[in-house]
Amino acid sequence: MVSTDSTDIAAADGMAAPLDLLLTSSAIGVAERMLPNTSWSKFALSLARKPRTVASRAATLGRELVRIGEGRSDITPAKGDRRFDDPAWRGNPLLKRTMQAYLAADKTVDQLFADADLDWRDSERIRFALDVITEGLSPSNNPLVNPAGYKALIDTGGRSAVRGLRHFIGDMVSSPRVPSMVEPDAFTVGKTVAVTPGAVVYRTEVLELIQYTPQTDTVWSVPLLMVPPVINKFYILDISPGRSMIEYFLRQGAQVFAISWRNPTAEQRNWGFDTYGRAIVNALDAVEKITQSERTHVQASCSGGILAAMTAEHLTATGEGDRLAGLTLMVTVLDQRRAGVAAAAIDEETANIAIALSARKGYLDGRSLAEVFAWLRPTDLVWRYWVNNYIEGKSPAAFDVLYWNADTTRMAAALHRDMVLMGLHNSLATPGGVSMLGTPVALKELTVESYVVAGMSDHISPWQACYRSAQLLGGDNIRFVLSSSGHIAALVNPPGNPKAGYRTGGVDEPDPAAWFDSAEQHRDSWWPDFMAWLGERGGKKKPAPDSLGGAGMLPMEPAPGTYVMQR
Repeated sequence: MVSTDSTDIAAADGMAAPLDLLLTSSAIGVAERMLPNTSWSKFALSLARKPRTVASRAATLGRELVRIGEGRSDITPAKGDRRFDDPAWRGNPLLKRTMQAYLAADKTVDQLFADADLDWRDSERIRFALDVITEGLSPSNNPLVNPAGYKALIDTGGRSAVRGLRHFIGDMVSSPRVPSMVEPDAFTVGKTVAVTPGAVVYRTEVLELIQYTPQTDTVWSVPLLMVPPVINKFYILDISPGRSMIEYFLRQGAQVFAISWRNPTAEQRNWGFDTYGRAIVNALDAVEKITQSERTHVQASCSGGILAAMTAEHLTATGEGDRLAGLTLMVTVLDQRRAGVAAAAIDEETANIAIALSARKGYLDGRSLAEVFAWLRPTDLVWRYWVNNYIEGKSPAAFDVLYWNADTTRMAAALHRDMVLMGLHNSLATPGGVSMLGTPVALKELTVESYVVAGMSDHISPWQACYRSAQLLGGDNIRFVLSSSGHIAALVNPPGNPKAGYRTGGVDEPDPAAWFDSAEQHRDSWWPDFMAWLGERGGKKKPAPDSLGGAGMLPMEPAPGTYVMQR
């Protein structure tokens, strides 16, 4: 049974995908971001220059605290704030005053942050630290205050406290040292997730290529190659029956192939951009031979999108661009200019330290990255589970995307270095700023038609940054699609959700906000729109193959293969 609670989805959106360039904190640790730095100095200096404003804020808070003490305050949690859902927070006078005092103080901190009027980089850094501090101080996180803890103690005869302590010890003994979002045995790869029928038809040291069994009598002659992120496992694309993107595409008549990356160890420390670019080209070769097609659609997501875009430009520059029938980039940031906390986290000194640390180990551990993801949205990703797992002593609900997220992988040291330096210098925004397989990358030289997907509430890959990234691409036809969801819900977005919607348009409008106002609005999932776009470029229909593999490449083992099982 898959939970689809909105808070589970929010947690998945906040954590379950690679924050492509927030790789410095992952190598160094979250605590480093909380230490005094120049951003804190600028924050303090800015407020020191506004003594009247600060005094006014303090006086307003003081008056509100008096009203709270007298029971006259009307402060209530914001809509959607579920930390204080328990009726005791409103019915018990002491708990109500505690909650209101916290909310008043938190509001004052937010106001002072806005008053400081920092530049975007310092703003992102301070906002991150303030969120960690203020949300951590919420009385709902205090086991001596939260009424849910006392009710659980009574209901279970004290067993909730024992379970909570056991959960806490289990989580803290190894990375990532944050509350578990899902039980490790909640799902099984190949049995309850990643179950769409198919077979591994090609394998190299770097990847396995999976060909999926057609689910229609006829298929489009032009195949689809899916390139997943490099620091998560590929099966976010094939998460659960009824929610699987791969399953949906097959049922619409697509010939689907997917890359499953090997989980690198220290022995693969030298795998960098060129290693993964060559792997994508090798996979493309195999797809063409198996399907006997001269052209292939490439669809890629997150960090896989960065690699796919660079590889596509390499093919274009070497006269092989016609091999690409279309390029789809999902929640992919190519232009790191003002791209949220990811870009703000990177500076020269920190980047060099992070690179040195991963080089010493030979890889960046995905568990460290998962810890950074969690602290990006502490209320949804840390404290919610702190209360559930430790204070109430419950096990987290089973949610497939969070299970996938916990199934972390490593990133080879060389790729980590390449990604960090590219983000630091925003290399893809400058023609020739970075190379792929010996070819200087100039994205404007691309000739392939592109379909670019972003999530409206995506704080990992902000949609405005994705829009600017789409503007870096060449080609006559670029379709930008903005889904009404976040980072992962923009991908795991099957049709049938009455709350879903999306906007579509070109990328000629310079200002993303102006594009948003003028874009065409649609209901439900963007998946059918993509399949219509793909079908227009899919060639003629032909009978579906009777068997998988071909051209000397025979099925090696059933999907999802071996590499996805590596820990």
